[in-house]
Amino acid sequence: MLQRVSRSFALVIQQLGPDLRNAVCIFYLVLRALDTVEDDTSIPAAVKVPILKEFHRHIYNRDWHYSCGTKDYKLLMDKFRLVSTAFLELGQGYQEAIEEITRLMGAGMAKFICKEVETVDDYNEYCHYVAGLVGYGLSRLFHAGGTEDLASDSLSNSMGLFLQDLKYEENSEKAVQCLNDMVTNALSHAEDCLQYMSALKDHAIFRFCAIPQIMAIGTCAICYNNVNVFRGVVKMRRGLTARVIDETNTMSDVYTAFYEFSSLIESKIDNNDPNASLTRKRVDAIKRTCKSSCSLKRRGYDLEKSKYNSMLYPFILALTCLMKNMYVYPYHM
Repeated sequence: MLQRVSRSFALVIQQLGPDLRNAVCIFYLVLRALDTVEDDTSIPAAVKVPILKEFHRHIYNRDWHYSCGTKDYKLLMDKFRLVSTAFLELGQGYQEAIEEITRLMGAGMAKFICKEVETVDDYNEYCHYVAGLVGYGLSRLFHAGGTEDLASDSLSNSMGLFLQDLKYEENSEKAVQCLNDMVTNALSHAEDCLQYMSALKDHAIFRFCAIPQIMAIGTCAICYNNVNVFRGVVKMRRGLTARVIDETNTMSDVYTAFYEFSSLIESKIDNNDPNASLTRKRVDAIKRTCKSSCSLKRRGYDLEKSKYNSMLYPFILALTCLMKNMYVYPYHM
């Protein structure tokens, strides 16, 4: 089922050991199901809001399911009893972490069913619910597994927010300026992400976290000041993705990737962009942090040939807000 609803996440989760992998897989499927309810516009608000608010209780009911969504997401919802059964086989610590995040996210989603996102503050609050809480949840699962200390909520929040999704806008110049503002917003979380990853002890968990974060800042670099985002699919090439997966083993690798992708963003800054000075300030801060590690390598990531297709594609809802607050892990969730 995980392969059906998120191939990218199914790939990254393989970095984890069996016990934690199962817990994270169920966590993802529960939140993906919650997200499917939120996204289905055919469900009346009067029906949808109570489901979102009570979803954390439904996961304890082996018989509960609700048919909604389309394609593989509909299959997930129709067979949700299997997810509940697997959830109930997890250890208590894992169950409590998943229940708590599901409760908070469901309440946040319900709030914005009844309220439009009209301001930057609204946008950031919504992103916290649908992306930042994912970071909280993962940190709690790592802690419940006994392999990591419990990270601060602010760092966990940034890890989640740096993974969400950019979308839409139609008017060329203003659309690109809006896009650049979203990327600049995302970059505010990068230093917290570096701090979070530098504190991880377990190598498997480190790779599980680091690979999506590098993909997130790489996607930021591709998307920044790129009008093609509004014309079709813009994403990292498979070859570059494979390099990131293969070469991400230490914090030195992470610092190097963040430094190089930040430098690429810097090279694309248009001085006429309203956020140019803020973008440059945030890029400089990331580069200083990476340089201060004294562990940079010479690597060279080529984004010039990154893939562009003519089909409109709402990417990783990172990037997975990386973007709804910019991700990207695979991941409006």
